[in-house]
Amino acid sequence: MTTVQATAGSFIAGDEVVQGAGQIQSVDPATGRALEPIFALATAEQVQDAVDRAREAGEVYRATTAAERRALLECIAAQLEAVGDELVERAHLESGLPLGRLRSELGRTTGQLRFLGSTLTDDALHVDDALPERTPPRPELVLRSVPIGTVVVFGSSNFPLAFSNAGGDTASALAAGCPVIVKNHEAHLGTTRLVSRAISAAVKEAGLPGGVYSALTIDRELAGALVANPLVDAVGFTGSRRAGLALRAIADRRPVPIPVYAEMSSINPVVVLPGAATAETADGFVDSLTLGSGQFCTQPGVLFVPNDADRFLGRVAERIDDAAGQTMLTSGIAAAFADGIRRQAESATLLAEGRTGEGANAPAPVVYDVALDAFDHEGPLSEEVFGASSVIVRYDSVDDVLAALRRLDGQLTGTVHAADAEITDAGRVVSALERIVGRIVFNGWPTGVEVAGAMVHGGPYPATSEPRTTSVGALAIERFRRPVSYQNVPAGLLQRVGRRD
Repeated sequence: MTTVQATAGSFIAGDEVVQGAGQIQSVDPATGRALEPIFALATAEQVQDAVDRAREAGEVYRATTAAERRALLECIAAQLEAVGDELVERAHLESGLPLGRLRSELGRTTGQLRFLGSTLTDDALHVDDALPERTPPRPELVLRSVPIGTVVVFGSSNFPLAFSNAGGDTASALAAGCPVIVKNHEAHLGTTRLVSRAISAAVKEAGLPGGVYSALTIDRELAGALVANPLVDAVGFTGSRRAGLALRAIADRRPVPIPVYAEMSSINPVVVLPGAATAETADGFVDSLTLGSGQFCTQPGVLFVPNDADRFLGRVAERIDDAAGQTMLTSGIAAAFADGIRRQAESATLLAEGRTGEGANAPAPVVYDVALDAFDHEGPLSEEVFGASSVIVRYDSVDDVLAALRRLDGQLTGTVHAADAEITDAGRVVSALERIVGRIVFNGWPTGVEVAGAMVHGGPYPATSEPRTTSVGALAIERFRRPVSYQNVPAGLLQRVGRRD
């Protein structure tokens, strides 16, 4: 029997390595067809080589100026745009996501790189001048932040560009001055290969060591070993709660624990007050729910509506009945969706179900209906189902909704829809949401996360593992830096600290 050789693999410090410990291929989720090329799985020795090269490169990269890091991020964005058509086509083939959506995602990815670069500065965070005449005298204190070290990033399945190899975690870490090692997502290996070529070319063009960026195609065992490696200093992750908590457990068991910035699960509660229970709101809900087959971490998974909102429910049912399923990212995700809605159906009444889409892995969107007193805050109705499924919870009073919100776990987003005359009740809902979410949306929908200075894409546990952080926006960089105070350090020496000769 002839063994077909791998022709693609991992990128280690700028070089693609096509020999490894095994083989893997991406799969077209719409057809189930295995896609070329065949990728080699990296060995333990190759993983260690990537870690060693990152540590070596980190000594140089941590000393770069803000302008040098800004130039690198700009160069990465330009390299991605240069292969944009090929990149979008391959991502479409591997994810089933529409071409238009992926073109938009590419623009978001390059825009995010440039945005983060624009926020960088070499200025101190804070300076306390010396007060020698004071009793006791105060020394001069200069506060700066420094790179945390090598960052391991786990690419996500639902954003093959914006939350993957060149996505927010990678861009934030590079902006912070940290070398990055990406664990490639097995669902879109061809996409990660194109992106890794672009990033590696940008690193070379910037005159930086290749170890600033590596991307590894590895199995779960080696992924865990990578997190446990003593030369790794932080982890960025987007995915399921189970996987995120497993990585955090590995990091916590290390002799020196490290932070794991994991974005995990969220049902993103939406509260519709009586004056906003309109057909327009119903249409917005269905559009948000079914966008991208519901495969957004900010998908509205539970919707609180007044008990007498029959016209609203009728409009939702009408729209869902007419909706077709879309190809999901993988067969495994489609299977998990089927299991999730089966469990929801055991605790709620089916309000509406669309029709199965064309091709494989395109399940129908569904919406369930339940009274508030039957809504289980610890059962399947309050658990994330990744896909186009939501639970509508009918309430009698705003006080009942507030009590229900107080029992929910931490979430990424919370939304309130209200008429002008309901501002007082809306304020009460907002106050309740502040305790459990990272972003509050008013008379809008949570799908779509703007890359901006004021954005927070995070939230209390278990939406994330670190509720004081965000994975999108200017503050995302601070996850991969730590503060250092310099006391009475001469100005000339301080200017040289951490700088390349």
